[in-house]
Amino acid sequence: MSLVFAALTPHPPILVPTIGKEEIKKLDQTKQAMLELEKDLYAARPQIILIISPHGSLFADAFSVNAHTPLVSAFETFGDLIAKKQWIGAPELAAKIGHEARTNELSVQLVSQEQIDHGASVPLLYLTEHLPHVQILPIGYSELPREAHIRYGELLKEVIMSEKKRVAVIASGDLSHCLTVNAPVSYHSAGEQFDQEIIKLLEMHNSAGIIQLDFDLIRNAAECGYPSLLILLGILKNMHYTFKRYSYEAPFGVGYLVGNFVL
Repeated sequence: MSLVFAALTPHPPILVPTIGKEEIKKLDQTKQAMLELEKDLYAARPQIILIISPHGSLFADAFSVNAHTPLVSAFETFGDLIAKKQWIGAPELAAKIGHEARTNELSVQLVSQEQIDHGASVPLLYLTEHLPHVQILPIGYSELPREAHIRYGELLKEVIMSEKKRVAVIASGDLSHCLTVNAPVSYHSAGEQFDQEIIKLLEMHNSAGIIQLDFDLIRNAAECGYPSLLILLGILKNMHYTFKRYSYEAPFGVGYLVGNFVL
Protein backbone atom coordinates (compact mmCIF):
# COMPACT_ATOMS: atom_id res chain seq x y z
CA MET A 1 0.00 0.00 0.00
CA SER A 2 1.45 3.35 -1.03
CA LEU A 3 -0.60 5.48 1.37
CA VAL A 4 1.21 5.19 4.69
CA PHE A 5 -0.01 8.19 6.70
CA ALA A 6 -2.86 10.70 6.82
CA ALA A 7 -3.40 13.61 9.19
CA LEU A 8 -5.26 16.87 9.79
CA THR A 9 -3.34 19.93 11.02
CA PRO A 10 -3.89 23.66 11.57
CA HIS A 11 -1.49 26.28 10.25
CA PRO A 12 -1.27 29.31 12.59
CA PRO A 13 1.85 31.34 11.74
CA ILE A 14 2.30 31.92 15.48
CA LEU A 15 3.57 28.31 15.63
CA VAL A 16 6.71 29.54 13.86
CA PRO A 17 9.00 30.53 16.78
CA THR A 18 10.42 33.61 15.04
CA ILE A 19 6.86 34.86 14.44
CA GLY A 20 5.06 33.70 17.58
CA LYS A 21 7.86 34.54 20.03
CA GLU A 22 6.19 34.78 23.47
CA GLU A 23 2.71 34.22 22.02
CA ILE A 24 3.60 30.68 21.00
CA LYS A 25 3.12 29.67 24.64
CA LYS A 26 -0.62 30.15 24.17
CA LEU A 27 -0.53 27.36 21.57
CA ASP A 28 1.40 24.86 23.66
CA GLN A 29 -1.19 22.09 23.19
CA THR A 30 -1.04 22.49 19.43
CA LYS A 31 2.75 22.69 19.40
CA GLN A 32 3.11 19.52 21.46
CA ALA A 33 0.55 17.74 19.28
CA MET A 34 2.48 18.70 16.14
CA LEU A 35 5.70 17.37 17.68
CA GLU A 36 3.91 14.10 18.49
CA LEU A 37 2.50 13.92 14.98
CA GLU A 38 5.99 14.47 13.58
CA LYS A 39 7.17 11.34 15.41
CA ASP A 40 4.33 9.32 13.91
CA LEU A 41 5.04 10.64 10.43
CA TYR A 42 8.74 9.87 10.74
CA ALA A 43 7.90 6.31 11.80
CA ALA A 44 5.76 5.92 8.63
CA ARG A 45 8.87 6.62 6.50
CA PRO A 46 7.15 8.64 3.75
CA GLN A 47 9.04 9.47 0.59
CA ILE A 48 6.42 11.95 -0.63
CA ILE A 49 4.13 14.22 1.38
CA LEU A 50 1.04 15.50 -0.38
CA ILE A 51 -0.19 18.56 1.52
CA ILE A 52 -3.61 20.12 0.90
CA SER A 53 -3.67 23.83 1.74
CA PRO A 54 -6.47 26.43 1.70
CA HIS A 55 -4.09 29.27 0.91
CA GLY A 56 -2.37 28.20 -2.30
CA SER A 57 -3.63 28.80 -5.83
CA LEU A 58 -7.43 28.95 -5.75
CA PHE A 59 -9.46 28.56 -8.93
CA ALA A 60 -13.21 28.75 -9.15
CA ASP A 61 -13.57 25.74 -11.42
CA ALA A 62 -10.34 23.74 -11.02
CA PHE A 63 -8.15 22.14 -8.37
CA SER A 64 -4.46 23.02 -8.30
CA VAL A 65 -1.24 21.03 -8.08
CA ASN A 66 2.09 22.79 -7.61
CA ALA A 67 4.63 20.97 -9.77
CA HIS A 68 7.59 23.21 -8.93
CA THR A 69 10.86 22.08 -7.42
CA PRO A 70 12.43 23.24 -5.21
CA LEU A 71 9.79 24.70 -2.88
CA VAL A 72 10.53 27.47 -0.39
CA SER A 73 8.64 28.77 2.65
CA ALA A 74 7.94 32.49 2.82
CA PHE A 75 6.79 34.33 5.94
CA GLU A 76 7.52 37.93 4.94
CA THR A 77 3.79 38.66 5.08
CA PHE A 78 3.96 38.00 8.81
CA GLY A 79 7.00 40.22 9.33
CA ASP A 80 9.52 37.38 9.38
CA LEU A 81 12.53 37.58 7.09
CA ILE A 82 14.47 34.87 8.93
CA ALA A 83 12.48 31.63 8.98
CA LYS A 84 13.05 29.93 5.65
CA LYS A 85 13.13 26.31 4.62
CA GLN A 86 13.46 24.54 1.29
CA TRP A 87 11.96 21.25 0.19
CA ILE A 88 12.23 19.00 -2.85
CA GLY A 89 9.12 19.05 -5.04
CA ALA A 90 7.38 16.10 -6.67
CA PRO A 91 6.86 17.09 -10.33
CA GLU A 92 6.56 13.48 -11.51
CA LEU A 93 3.62 12.82 -9.20
CA ALA A 94 2.09 16.14 -10.24
CA ALA A 95 2.26 15.06 -13.89
CA LYS A 96 0.57 11.74 -13.07
CA ILE A 97 -2.27 13.56 -11.30
CA GLY A 98 -2.67 15.92 -14.25
CA HIS A 99 -2.83 12.98 -16.66
CA GLU A 100 -5.40 11.09 -14.59
CA ALA A 101 -7.49 14.23 -14.20
CA ARG A 102 -7.65 14.70 -17.97
CA THR A 103 -8.52 11.05 -18.45
CA ASN A 104 -11.34 11.32 -15.91
CA GLU A 105 -12.52 14.74 -17.12
CA LEU A 106 -11.81 16.42 -13.79
CA SER A 107 -10.50 19.97 -13.95
CA VAL A 108 -7.01 20.19 -12.43
CA GLN A 109 -4.62 23.09 -13.04
CA LEU A 110 -0.88 22.43 -12.77
CA VAL A 111 1.01 25.47 -11.49
CA SER A 112 4.69 26.14 -10.90
CA GLN A 113 5.37 28.30 -7.85
CA GLU A 114 8.57 28.24 -5.84
CA GLN A 115 7.16 29.90 -2.73
CA ILE A 116 4.51 27.95 -0.87
CA ASP A 117 1.87 29.49 1.35
CA HIS A 118 1.75 29.33 5.14
CA GLY A 119 -1.06 26.77 4.98
CA ALA A 120 1.54 24.32 3.70
CA SER A 121 4.79 25.66 5.14
CA VAL A 122 3.74 25.99 8.80
CA PRO A 123 2.84 22.30 9.17
CA LEU A 124 5.83 21.25 7.07
CA LEU A 125 8.26 23.16 9.30
CA TYR A 126 7.24 20.83 12.11
CA LEU A 127 6.52 17.61 10.25
CA THR A 128 9.64 17.39 8.08
CA GLU A 129 12.20 18.21 10.77
CA HIS A 130 13.77 14.75 10.44
CA LEU A 131 12.82 14.06 6.83
CA PRO A 132 15.36 16.14 4.86
CA HIS A 133 14.97 14.15 1.63
CA VAL A 134 11.18 13.84 1.51
CA GLN A 135 9.44 15.21 -1.58
CA ILE A 136 6.56 17.67 -1.16
CA LEU A 137 3.52 18.09 -3.41
CA PRO A 138 1.26 21.06 -2.54
CA ILE A 139 -2.40 20.64 -3.52
CA GLY A 140 -5.12 23.29 -3.60
CA TYR A 141 -8.88 22.96 -3.48
CA SER A 142 -11.43 24.88 -5.56
CA GLU A 143 -14.84 26.53 -5.42
CA LEU A 144 -16.46 23.49 -6.99
CA PRO A 145 -19.20 21.58 -5.08
CA ARG A 146 -18.45 19.18 -2.24
CA GLU A 147 -19.00 16.17 -4.47
CA ALA A 148 -16.19 17.35 -6.76
CA HIS A 149 -13.80 17.53 -3.78
CA ILE A 150 -14.63 13.96 -2.81
CA ARG A 151 -14.17 12.86 -6.40
CA TYR A 152 -10.83 14.65 -6.57
CA GLY A 153 -9.78 12.81 -3.42
CA GLU A 154 -10.79 9.51 -5.00
CA LEU A 155 -8.70 10.34 -8.08
CA LEU A 156 -5.72 11.23 -5.89
CA LYS A 157 -6.15 7.91 -4.10
CA GLU A 158 -5.92 6.03 -7.40
CA VAL A 159 -2.69 7.82 -8.26
CA ILE A 160 -1.26 7.35 -4.77
CA MET A 161 -2.05 3.63 -4.72
CA SER A 162 -0.29 3.15 -8.05
CA GLU A 163 2.78 4.98 -6.76
CA LYS A 164 5.83 2.88 -5.83
CA LYS A 165 6.99 5.43 -3.27
CA ARG A 166 5.51 5.71 0.22
CA VAL A 167 3.04 8.62 0.37
CA ALA A 168 1.67 10.65 3.28
CA VAL A 169 -1.25 13.07 3.02
CA ILE A 170 -1.69 16.12 5.25
CA ALA A 171 -4.93 18.12 5.15
CA SER A 172 -4.03 21.58 6.42
CA GLY A 173 -6.84 23.81 7.63
CA ASP A 174 -8.10 25.76 10.62
CA LEU A 175 -11.63 25.28 11.90
CA SER A 176 -13.95 28.13 12.90
CA HIS A 177 -12.58 31.68 12.91
CA CYS A 178 -15.42 33.20 15.00
CA LEU A 179 -15.26 31.48 18.39
CA THR A 180 -14.82 34.61 20.54
CA VAL A 181 -15.49 38.34 20.36
CA ASN A 182 -11.76 38.87 19.71
CA ALA A 183 -11.58 36.33 16.89
CA PRO A 184 -10.54 37.33 13.34
CA VAL A 185 -14.22 37.12 12.28
CA SER A 186 -17.12 38.51 14.32
CA TYR A 187 -18.36 36.07 16.94
CA HIS A 188 -20.99 33.60 15.82
CA SER A 189 -22.45 30.72 17.80
CA ALA A 190 -22.09 28.50 14.73
CA GLY A 191 -18.34 28.46 15.31
CA GLU A 192 -18.35 26.23 18.38
CA GLN A 193 -21.14 24.09 16.94
CA PHE A 194 -19.19 23.50 13.73
CA ASP A 195 -15.94 22.62 15.49
CA GLN A 196 -17.56 20.20 17.93
CA GLU A 197 -19.58 18.58 15.16
CA ILE A 198 -16.48 18.04 13.01
CA ILE A 199 -14.58 16.48 15.92
CA LYS A 200 -17.52 14.24 16.87
CA LEU A 201 -18.09 13.04 13.31
CA LEU A 202 -14.39 12.36 12.75
CA GLU A 203 -14.18 10.30 15.92
CA MET A 204 -17.34 8.41 14.88
CA HIS A 205 -15.81 7.73 11.45
CA ASN A 206 -18.93 9.37 9.99
CA SER A 207 -17.66 10.75 6.69
CA ALA A 208 -21.18 10.99 5.29
CA GLY A 209 -22.16 13.25 8.18
CA ILE A 210 -19.24 15.56 7.47
CA ILE A 211 -20.02 15.72 3.76
CA GLN A 212 -23.68 16.51 4.47
CA LEU A 213 -23.11 19.25 7.05
CA ASP A 214 -25.54 22.15 6.83
CA PHE A 215 -24.35 24.79 4.35
CA ASP A 216 -25.26 27.73 6.62
CA LEU A 217 -23.41 26.16 9.56
CA ILE A 218 -20.25 25.88 7.46
CA ARG A 219 -20.58 29.42 6.09
CA ASN A 220 -21.29 31.02 9.47
CA ALA A 221 -18.36 29.21 11.08
CA ALA A 222 -15.96 31.07 8.76
CA GLU A 223 -13.67 28.02 8.53
CA CYS A 224 -10.83 27.39 6.11
CA GLY A 225 -10.25 23.67 6.51
CA TYR A 226 -13.48 22.01 5.39
CA PRO A 227 -12.61 21.60 1.67
CA SER A 228 -9.16 20.23 2.57
CA LEU A 229 -10.87 17.69 4.80
CA LEU A 230 -13.29 16.71 2.04
CA ILE A 231 -10.41 15.90 -0.31
CA LEU A 232 -8.75 13.82 2.41
CA LEU A 233 -12.02 11.96 3.05
CA GLY A 234 -12.16 11.19 -0.67
CA ILE A 235 -8.66 9.72 -0.44
CA LEU A 236 -9.63 7.66 2.60
CA LYS A 237 -12.97 6.49 1.19
CA ASN A 238 -13.56 2.75 1.83
CA MET A 239 -10.35 2.52 3.86
CA HIS A 240 -10.21 1.41 7.47
CA TYR A 241 -8.83 4.04 9.85
CA THR A 242 -9.24 5.35 13.38
CA PHE A 243 -9.20 9.10 13.94
CA LYS A 244 -6.95 9.96 16.87
CA ARG A 245 -7.32 13.51 18.16
CA TYR A 246 -4.08 14.90 19.56
CA SER A 247 -5.27 18.38 20.48
CA TYR A 248 -7.94 21.01 20.02
CA GLU A 249 -7.68 24.56 21.32
CA ALA A 250 -8.77 28.05 20.36
CA PRO A 251 -6.87 30.69 22.38
CA PHE A 252 -7.22 33.28 19.62
CA GLY A 253 -10.83 32.53 18.67
CA VAL A 254 -9.79 30.16 15.86
CA GLY A 255 -10.21 26.38 16.22
CA TYR A 256 -6.95 24.46 15.87
CA LEU A 257 -7.35 20.68 15.55
CA VAL A 258 -4.51 18.17 15.23
CA GLY A 259 -5.40 14.58 14.44
CA ASN A 260 -4.01 11.40 12.95
CA PHE A 261 -6.08 9.10 10.74
CA VAL A 262 -4.37 5.94 11.97
CA LEU A 263 -4.36 3.52 9.02
